[in-house]
Amino acid sequence: MERITFASANEILGMLDEILTEDWMALPPWARNLAYRLACLQRPDDANLLSDAAADLYSFGPDWDNEADALKQRAAELKAR
Repeated sequence: MERITFASANEILGMLDEILTEDWMALPPWARNLAYRLACLQRPDDANLLSDAAADLYSFGPDWDNEADALKQRAAELKAR
């Protein structure tokens, strides 16, 4: 956890891509949420990242749908600029 806490957005996204490509369920939802959240905090205006984070949240049931909707909306606003 310490490693991911201080990682750059590029490092976090690289880790997610590597792990999730190999085994989509390799990380528990809480770890995926944390990883995407840390990356989004570093890149709040990256529409593609926000869209990816929203899609990942939608994958784990309705508990996170409001957060996913907000990320999706923000991504759409950024893309419309």
